[in-house]
Amino acid sequence: MKLTCSDYKTADMQILMHHVYEYNKGLRSLVLHTMHSSEREKTENLLQRKGISYFLQTVNENKINVFFGRQECIQIVKSFGDKSLSDFTDEQDFILGIMLGYDRNQQYERYIKRTGINSELINAKLVG
Repeated sequence: MKLTCSDYKTADMQILMHHVYEYNKGLRSLVLHTMHSSEREKTENLLQRKGISYFLQTVNENKINVFFGRQECIQIVKSFGDKSLSDFTDEQDFILGIMLGYDRNQQYERYIKRTGINSELINAKLVG
């Protein structure tokens, strides 16, 4: 399929190209972009042309999740299986957040909340 500049004018493709720019500048190791499934072929074409590792996941008939970035990150995401992000284990959710570059302290807090870890109990064990 021959693509032209006008094929990249949709908001989804413009945002995707901005993410590619950030990835190429080293700002991100992994990107997750949810977009309309009609953009799938253009997305694959773009990432293949740029030589960027990626993994596409169907969210529903209208949306896809596009993961792209370092090969190691893509391997890890693929190892989680083809399940919804909301079905990730607490550990998978934590790992994904760190790889996506989310604030580490917020990821720590999110993990503690999700797992129900009692911080008082942890602190008592460390002190005692």
